[in-house]
Amino acid sequence: MNDLMKVSSNPHIRSKTGTSSIMLSVVIALLPAAGFGIYNFGPRALMLIAVTIASTVLTELIFELICKKKITIGDYSAVVTGLLLALNLPPSVPWWVGVVGGVFAILVVKMLFGGLGQNFMNPALGARCFLLISFTSLMTNFDCDAYTGATPLANLKSGAQVNILDMVIGRTAGTIGETSMIAIVIGACFLILIGVIDLRIPGSYIVSFVIFVCIFGGHGTDWAYISAQLAGGGLMLGAFFMATDYVTRPITKRGQYLFGVILGILTGIFRIFGPSAEGVSYAIIIGNLLVPLIEKWTLPKAFGKGGEKA
Repeated sequence: MNDLMKVSSNPHIRSKTGTSSIMLSVVIALLPAAGFGIYNFGPRALMLIAVTIASTVLTELIFELICKKKITIGDYSAVVTGLLLALNLPPSVPWWVGVVGGVFAILVVKMLFGGLGQNFMNPALGARCFLLISFTSLMTNFDCDAYTGATPLANLKSGAQVNILDMVIGRTAGTIGETSMIAIVIGACFLILIGVIDLRIPGSYIVSFVIFVCIFGGHGTDWAYISAQLAGGGLMLGAFFMATDYVTRPITKRGQYLFGVILGILTGIFRIFGPSAEGVSYAIIIGNLLVPLIEKWTLPKAFGKGGEKA
């Protein structure tokens, strides 16, 4: 009897789209950003991407073999985690940082909480924040063969001038996958067109962030400043590829809008009032922790229990 599954009453809606096809679509959508990162930063970026993906896949495989669980690396979720984590790493970090982050993402954030579908935060972002706390100097050093000096967002925060066109194209310092706004948007458009994601979370995230910056940024509706804030850092990568994670986002439509607004406000607070020029990773993780409350507030009531008749 313990092996019997508990299911809700029928009817049940089945979809031909499985986890593996969704994850493979995300991998394909991230290829423009990954490809530009390799072009922008050279072979070292390719090595970091390969090492980080290998660490996430092998960690999941070894854990499942030791615990005698079903092997799930074929669903590509570990590949997506490794690729997203690698794209959030500076190209100058040692290769072992990617390995440590990959092991932490899969073992601590994902597998110890039950595997795919049970993790309470995005594994790639959880690992990035862990690395930022543990290896701050390495994770905030963006000097490489192609670029030296601070990132555009850091320059913007200090009051220096930035080249917005370079930020949009990606000819700037930063992490491997966050520099090219164009490459990220191309991948995001692909996911939107095939129906993997929609604009509820990214749209409300970006709009609420822009409103917050206009009110509290000290530059009013200076669109050059706003454009630099949007193109810089990991905002676009986070909005389209990590905030939309099926597992750690709200399931209700109203909850998804609220989730996006919370992320926009938190990112604005971290960027405008915090010591760092970034803030996307911490904003999304805090948002992930608030998801149970968001769903509780936005879950519609059944008819007869306070809900309205459809």
